[in-house]
Amino acid sequence: MALQEAIAADDVNQLYRLIKGDVYLLDHGSEVPFPDTPLHDAASKGKTRVAMEIAILKASFAQKLNRGGYSPMHLALQNKHYHTMRALMTLDPKLVRVHGRGGITPLHFVAGEIGGNEQESVELLELLAEFLSTCKSSIEDLTNQCETAVHIAIRTGNIEAFKVLFGWLKLVNLTEILDWKDQYGDTVLHIAASERQPEL
Repeated sequence: MALQEAIAADDVNQLYRLIKGDVYLLDHGSEVPFPDTPLHDAASKGKTRVAMEIAILKASFAQKLNRGGYSPMHLALQNKHYHTMRALMTLDPKLVRVHGRGGITPLHFVAGEIGGNEQESVELLELLAEFLSTCKSSIEDLTNQCETAVHIAIRTGNIEAFKVLFGWLKLVNLTEILDWKDQYGDTVLHIAASERQPEL
């Protein structure tokens, strides 16, 4: 209970006091195949200071999937704690490529998200650009349905995200990704045509 309180208060000093009393504090329950680690808890609540401290102490936690199939980065994104997610990404840019439930990476997630208001929409597009520039190879990641982030942007009708992705593909000379097929044999253009998206 004390650890949850330290996380809820985002109190790094309390975290270390607890670790002094129990050197295995962060390891409790983390040896199971799909653990809900303290980092998952901190990231899902947007407790950036404690999340960063735990990720420094236990770097492996950042890539672990919990029972729901999500990494700490996924949880921070789902709960709109973008500051926490950005902080974790500074420790390891490859966290953008961690495949969670359905093979969805944080890049895929953001490509499919449309903000509830203009400010959130802009922030999501900025995140998308940050992901691409921080981890260039993330554009090649596929979901378990062989979808790229571009497929997801088109399928969800996220035209602004598509524009960012398309601009990036042109910039890095990877436009051939537009010809990649998902598990149904559909390219991005097939999906755009079937979804009647003339903007493309």
